[in-house]
Amino acid sequence: MSGSPGTPRLLRRLNDRAALELLLTQGPLTRAELGELTGLSKVTAGQLLARLEERGLVEVAGERAGGRGPHAALYTVVPSSAYVAGLEVLPDSLTVGVADITGKIVVEVTVNPADGKDPVKAVHSAVQRACDSARIGISQLRSFVIGTRGVVDPGTGDVRFSYDLPSWHVGVLASLRATLGASVTIENDVNLVALAEHRYGAAAGHDDFAVIWAGVGQGLGVMLGGKLHRGITGGAGEIGWLPVPGEPLPTDVQHPQSGSFQRLVGQEALGGLALQYGVPGMTVPDQVRNGGDGYLDEVAGRLAVGAAAVAVVLDPGLIVLSGDVGRAGGARLAAKVEEAVARLCPSQPRVVTTGVAGNPVLRGALVAALEEAREQVFSDTV
Repeated sequence: MSGSPGTPRLLRRLNDRAALELLLTQGPLTRAELGELTGLSKVTAGQLLARLEERGLVEVAGERAGGRGPHAALYTVVPSSAYVAGLEVLPDSLTVGVADITGKIVVEVTVNPADGKDPVKAVHSAVQRACDSARIGISQLRSFVIGTRGVVDPGTGDVRFSYDLPSWHVGVLASLRATLGASVTIENDVNLVALAEHRYGAAAGHDDFAVIWAGVGQGLGVMLGGKLHRGITGGAGEIGWLPVPGEPLPTDVQHPQSGSFQRLVGQEALGGLALQYGVPGMTVPDQVRNGGDGYLDEVAGRLAVGAAAVAVVLDPGLIVLSGDVGRAGGARLAAKVEEAVARLCPSQPRVVTTGVAGNPVLRGALVAALEEAREQVFSDTV
């Protein structure tokens, strides 16, 4: 029989990791409370806390009164023990968020990427500005996640194709890692929205769901079994290309606007529909927000074509509407899409509006960055 029995060092590392996760999710905690939650004795819990305190990972955050004896010290994770950065890249802007290890966002800045021809220079400049605002050094960033439009190769991590960001191509990731000196990951923007919905939004507590991003472009984020589904080439979720009866098939796969579903629910299509119904508004989200039942029924029926296709193939049980259009339509539009989907397919998923406040791509990027940073920091305490 072969096997590797747990060594004291390995057991200490596992206990440290469990304790740090508990302090993040349920803290501040006393030594006794931490012992009860981990199953460790008070002595072992005390040794663990002393070890983590010496490493600068935990600190005393106050006291808890109890009984006739002395007050018990309350321990918490040191927020400044590590920082992470998340970034959303758009053709005309770069938004950077920096969060401490507890997940608190300490700064968020948006900059103009100038001509956008040098993505590495633009990202480095934006991150430096954010770090300066937060009064930390770039070297303190333990993880860095970038959300972009387009297809990201799950094998190499490089952007395989992006119509809106042609300068983001194979080789950019290696250059970013060499320049930033941190763990850098590039991820599809709607996949990051799915992470944000799972952690903070409408899909919290659901390990199987889909996010339909309805806006300038159409996108899909899929989570199955608590994990993102990217596909073999990273192309899972490119719902804009979904063939739609009555709409022309794509004539140029390099041009997203030629996708059948994109033609059905894109800005031009919904704007034209608003004109027919006399719906006021300078933008499509404004029109969706102001639209009456007739207009919204038409919009919902079109979105339901994509939602039904997702439902009959994946049966996720829950579909979250996000993007400018999904957010503008709110619960009213989501309810109409749910009704329309129920008429199109037998699985009848629940359809809800996004529950993520703020920038969902940035929030998702920070979720992914925090997972990576905590794995680094919390797994190396001994």
